[in-house]
Amino acid sequence: MPKMKTNRAAAKRFKKTGSGKIKRWHPFKSHILTKKTRKRKRNLRKGVMVDKDNLAQLKKLLPYF
Repeated sequence: MPKMKTNRAAAKRFKKTGSGKIKRWHPFKSHILTKKTRKRKRNLRKGVMVDKDNLAQLKKLLPYF
């Protein structure tokens, strides 16, 4: 059986925490920032945990994560 390949696009977008959860970052933070409020931009900086609904799909993209 050959090795499974990690999806490199997904590997760059997600990190594993010390407790084993998967962390992601918010989108919409790179440009067109003038119309976004200070509060919205500040909240977009923070990382959040991936929902349990998406974990099964991520396990396929990141088999060795």
